[in-house]
Amino acid sequence: MTRHYRIQKTAGRPDWSGIEQAPIDQCLWRPCGQIRAYAQLAYDDSRLYVHLHAEEKQIRAENSGLLDQPCQDSCLELFLSAAAQDARYLNIELNPNLCLYFGFGTGREDRMRLLLPDGAGSLHAECARTADGWDVTYELPFKLLRLFFPDFAPSGTIRGNFYKCGDWTVQEHYLAWNRVDAGHPDFHLPPPCSCKDLFPPQNFLPGEMCSRFPVRKEGSNWLLQVRGNFL
Repeated sequence: MTRHYRIQKTAGRPDWSGIEQAPIDQCLWRPCGQIRAYAQLAYDDSRLYVHLHAEEKQIRAENSGLLDQPCQDSCLELFLSAAAQDARYLNIELNPNLCLYFGFGTGREDRMRLLLPDGAGSLHAECARTADGWDVTYELPFKLLRLFFPDFAPSGTIRGNFYKCGDWTVQEHYLAWNRVDAGHPDFHLPPPCSCKDLFPPQNFLPGEMCSRFPVRKEGSNWLLQVRGNFL
């Protein structure tokens, strides 16, 4: 059964103690042991607020470079798809060092990695270690979302999923809020869930995005440098 989550509206930054938790408890592909996680979302008139929490004793936090892969470490992820009929999505991945993967595309093969002006700092991202794990919070300004989905408005429905993973951790693990139907580890499939109270856009061609910002290929990555003040 597909889970649904209602995003609560707040006046500015939320008090997370009063926000519903979405359990990231669907263990996939590998044993998950004692690893636990949950997600919370809230929004106001200008941005979406994200809080992700993980409980894990053996945290891996090795990657910190611009093009490093946070999913190799202890990692928390949000995948966000703009609209019911839109195959494109954003995937936002962070490790405890705030190493950021911010991607956009329709799947694993055609994703483009977006380089924000100040990396995770552009999202006001913060990470804190807890007694039993770690937390990450960040913000997605609507102005940023409208770079990809110009008609975005905070009403209606969006699709997405939350993930906890660690490819190179002592205990390799993969957890999801809504299950992923794949025979091997792969989160880059159409997200099955819906998060109510937000509903993005109409069509927006990636080519238009590419004409506005510099694009280059480095190794196997297509990189797009996002510029401007969208905070």
